[in-house]
Amino acid sequence: MDKEIIRNVHVHALDYEGRGVARIDGKAVFIEGALPGEEVNCRITKSKKHFDEAETVEVLLASEQRIEPRCPHFSDCGGCVLQHAQHEAQVAYKQRALEDQLQRIGKVSAEQVLPPIYGSPWGYRQRARLAVAEDEKGRLYAGFKANKSNRVVKIQTCAILPSHISEILPELQEMLQCWGEEAAVRHIEISDAEGISVLTVATETGLDKSKLALLRQFSDRHLDRSGNIWQIWLQTGTCAAQPFYPPRETELYYGLSEFNLRINYRPGDFTQVNHQVNALMVQRAIRLLEPQRGERVADLFCGLGNFTLAIARSGVLTIGIEGSEEQTKMAVLNAELNGLDGNTRFVASNLFRVDAAAIASWGRLDKILLDPPRGGAQEVIRALRPPYLPDKIVYVSCNPATLARDAAFLVEKGYKFKKVGVINLFPQTAHIESIGCFER
Repeated sequence: MDKEIIRNVHVHALDYEGRGVARIDGKAVFIEGALPGEEVNCRITKSKKHFDEAETVEVLLASEQRIEPRCPHFSDCGGCVLQHAQHEAQVAYKQRALEDQLQRIGKVSAEQVLPPIYGSPWGYRQRARLAVAEDEKGRLYAGFKANKSNRVVKIQTCAILPSHISEILPELQEMLQCWGEEAAVRHIEISDAEGISVLTVATETGLDKSKLALLRQFSDRHLDRSGNIWQIWLQTGTCAAQPFYPPRETELYYGLSEFNLRINYRPGDFTQVNHQVNALMVQRAIRLLEPQRGERVADLFCGLGNFTLAIARSGVLTIGIEGSEEQTKMAVLNAELNGLDGNTRFVASNLFRVDAAAIASWGRLDKILLDPPRGGAQEVIRALRPPYLPDKIVYVSCNPATLARDAAFLVEKGYKFKKVGVINLFPQTAHIESIGCFER
């Protein structure tokens, strides 16, 4: 069946990976490049027992939401798989995919679906990591991984990066090609903040003087051009990245203006890549949580304090718990920077190995905010039991499948699934960020 072309296929939905969903002879088929409502010819690329995977060969009847992709790398790069759909349609597709996952995996649904949150569809990504590979002549180049592949696609422009970052990509490619394979570059990370952009070059053994000189020239050249500071950081082996040029480290930060907060971070720290939508996400989380003076609230998987400090600004005692000791230290510094060290406490603890005794050690909590990685928070939820069940849980999720699973656990423990909504943190991609609210 491999490579067989199937004709006149009706696409009725979009899955959580951004693929069109159809049924052929009763079997589910997931079709790359197809949108709901379309009629397509597709080629089967992989056949499994319960479903097939396919790619679009020809669109016979196009959706009204189909548009021309902006990026020349769209057909090859594995990141922005939804560029062929209007932005508003992307959000609607993600909302339906979220609701489908909740029903299919968790057998749950929320009492209220919240209006989606979204911001600018382009130029939003303020943190990105470029993989580095060799071309057929042994020259280095940087790019993103192809869809479901380790092959690196050479990137000359990227519409979801801020324009001043996208514009330097051809120059970055030229510099890498001059270096050659002996540079042993692992990856290049770009971080963009208020008035400063950081280019972090990670290598196995370091760079020689000539290559370091080129990096200094790059920084000087772009400062003259735009007024934005380009700082170069270097990471060698497993050591932490350090500022190289200009030699004085400039602080990176993003603001949460509604809460009068400034969150400092270093290149390599986990931050949300979309600062504009992150601020809207924090606003919604705090409004759902409704922290009140006199309450004790925990922010689990707290990172640098993105939600913790906004909760603490309400005057409640807030406990931030995070697995990374380095992130926990930065959270403490951010609390001090914002004058919130008096009503915050941070603990470094592995929340994937938590048990009832650990939760009891935190004391009685009125509310909990959960912001776990893709694996979800099932260990925490399973360990919650009387008398340490909070009255309300707000759950920020980056994976609808694990949110669905964990929502089912919470409902079993007696919580009502009150609200859920999509946050389009990653426009043009299939990534679904969402937020749910649970009450006892």
